[in-house]
Amino acid sequence: MFSKLLIANRGEIACRVIRTARRLGIRTVAVYSDADGDALHVTLADEAIRIGPANAAESYLAIDRVIEAAKAVGADAIHPGYGFLSENADFAEAVEAAGIVFVGPPPEAIRAMGLKDAAKALMEQSGVPVVPGYHGDQQDPEFLGARAAEIGYPVLIKARAGGGGKGMRRVERREDFASALESAQREAHASFGDGGVLIEKYLTRPRHIEVQIFGDRHGNVVHLFERDCSLQRRHQKVIEEAPAPGMTAEVRRAMGDAAVKAAHAIGYVGAGTVEFIADVTNGLWPDHFYFMEMNTRLQVEHPVTEAVTGLDLVEWQLRVAAGERLPKKQGEIGIDGWSFEARIYAEDPARGFLPATGRLAQLSFPDNARIDSGVSQGDAITPFYDPLIAKLIVHGGTRSAALARLQAALKEVRIGGTVTNLDFLIRLTDEPDFRAGRPDTGLIDRAVERLAAPSDPDDEALALAAIVSTGVLQPMTSDDPWTSLGYWQIWGDAHRTVSIDHANGRAAVTLASRGRDQFAVRAGKSTLPVLVLERFENGARLEVGGQRQTLRFLRQGETLTLFLNGRNQVFHLPDALSGGHSGEIADDELVAPMPGLVKMVRVGAGEAVAKGQPLVVMEAMKMELTLSASRQGTVASVHVAEGTQVSEGTVLVTLSEEAAE
Repeated sequence: MFSKLLIANRGEIACRVIRTARRLGIRTVAVYSDADGDALHVTLADEAIRIGPANAAESYLAIDRVIEAAKAVGADAIHPGYGFLSENADFAEAVEAAGIVFVGPPPEAIRAMGLKDAAKALMEQSGVPVVPGYHGDQQDPEFLGARAAEIGYPVLIKARAGGGGKGMRRVERREDFASALESAQREAHASFGDGGVLIEKYLTRPRHIEVQIFGDRHGNVVHLFERDCSLQRRHQKVIEEAPAPGMTAEVRRAMGDAAVKAAHAIGYVGAGTVEFIADVTNGLWPDHFYFMEMNTRLQVEHPVTEAVTGLDLVEWQLRVAAGERLPKKQGEIGIDGWSFEARIYAEDPARGFLPATGRLAQLSFPDNARIDSGVSQGDAITPFYDPLIAKLIVHGGTRSAALARLQAALKEVRIGGTVTNLDFLIRLTDEPDFRAGRPDTGLIDRAVERLAAPSDPDDEALALAAIVSTGVLQPMTSDDPWTSLGYWQIWGDAHRTVSIDHANGRAAVTLASRGRDQFAVRAGKSTLPVLVLERFENGARLEVGGQRQTLRFLRQGETLTLFLNGRNQVFHLPDALSGGHSGEIADDELVAPMPGLVKMVRVGAGEAVAKGQPLVVMEAMKMELTLSASRQGTVASVHVAEGTQVSEGTVLVTLSEEAAE
């Protein structure tokens, strides 16, 4: 076994690898960029070494710097994690050339699966079923458009290099193909350095089912059964589970055999995932699934496989890389129970799931779930990397038991300091098709407006937000009930009206003192009696309407987050002296909706533009966003250039008041 392991990654996967390596007695080395000097993976590792600035291209993607770091600390192996350089054959070759063990498959296997078009051709030759489409080298837009027409719409444009939904576009109509192709090729080139794409038939009711495989250097290959990853948004997985609901022994055997056959075809070593797309229009059948791609690395969702098999996949990776045989044979591997993984992101579902930034002033997770995270309370979510906060994993004896645990655990998570997708995840677990074990890749899209829309706070939440806003839950310095209501009381009854802003509007809440620590709060149509039983830092024990409960909250300036009834509810407390503001941006200004990099400016001063015309393309946290004109007009000025790093709210383009003819 290795004595010192360098992890060429960051965030939760780096922390995940470090924990297993430590259990095996292997010293670990973290690498970090300027943005990650105080990151959790740096703290957990035995050693840490800086490899460059925040820009991933100059740090985590810089092959020479990573290898120089490994040599400097005397590492005898490098684990690439996932993302970044994990599927880069040149990196694997460079590691081996440096006399260091690459914890992953041979470079030839990475190359064989790295380009999706070549991989599908190879799988076809090996007898593995593939989705109908064009997988060739010709990349002329007119040629690809013609192939799409032959295949028949809807079609899927997919980057032939990389994964994670980058460079992927669904196209419903011929008229939209050219612009979708241009966008997919540009994003693919930015993400993987290769703008090549392939075109496939889009299945109208597909399920994404993948099989975890493992191979060793002695010619042995096994599969560790399947995972269902059908709950996706923008081709990014949201909730995964193992095993796949509705899976029969016949289909499981067929998929497992196909995955093992794919691994043997390329002499695979280490952890890999063979991804299939299944047409479930009439249910799961052994002849209705198709090879999509093979990820030559550990997957983000590997914990659900660990949960149902009882195996540590990182340990298997390290043992195989050290030359050992696979720890188990196929017949010795079984499935125990059911597992779910939910990905908690800093993103705003109500704003099209835009990535969010912020400092995690509050971060706590339940004890009854596995949490894989790369951040701690007090850490910042920056615009430089993926906005994943944590993966929450649960296990139960049955699917219904595991799903109940998932819902309960999600409701116990408390995050303050940035907007998250927690409410979205909780609602998603209640979707009827998902609860019934009928997921498909279009489920979220069909229900996204309902799932992502911000809900109105109930009267109790408004009442408690108003109480917190007055400061009455701060430690008391007097027995006087007038004082307990703060310094706004001059004469008259001890009452006050507070304005509370929430996602859907503004509410007026009236508080009246009824003696020490007793209040009557009028919110909406309810008047609630509230008794303060105990105060503590950022929280209190209360009796509300005769029922006792614990309230926890986070106050940051005018922003208030309540952790109440399984929800993280955010309110804005407007300054009573400011007169308030609408927060709306004038139609003549195009502003950055998030921090990020300006990738493309499509207009210049003096140009006439139409409503909906793309003006600027931004990139942040691995996502590309096209910003369009909100109205017809003429460009008065362009305030940014390509390559500019901007903050949220930066004015990018200004339109003149005069409308275009």
